[in-house]
Amino acid sequence: MFKMVFLQLGATIAATAIAAVFFGLRGGISAALGGLSCVLPNAVFALRLHLAAKRQGGANVIVFFIGEFLKIASIVGLLVLVGQFYEGVHWGGIFIGLILALKANLFAFLVKT
Repeated sequence: MFKMVFLQLGATIAATAIAAVFFGLRGGISAALGGLSCVLPNAVFALRLHLAAKRQGGANVIVFFIGEFLKIASIVGLLVLVGQFYEGVHWGGIFIGLILALKANLFAFLVKT
């Protein structure tokens, strides 16, 4: 679980560099904020599942679905906050960061276990 979070963090760093090259500093910051809007809720979700699995009885389906709902709501909420409070937001950068972080699992074949 945590390997995926680190892979998403790496994808966010790559997205930040790509967006900074194409869109400048504003685009790089926007890509970082977009990627972190995905990475932070996923890290909390992975930690919550890890702790639930260690409890007696293990994790159940309800814990997973509630966590997944809260994760998606958190991603949307963080993106709204970025749009509200970061005046220099570059939407192209946000989408590059968000999409690369969300699709980091496509790069998982590069990571050896």
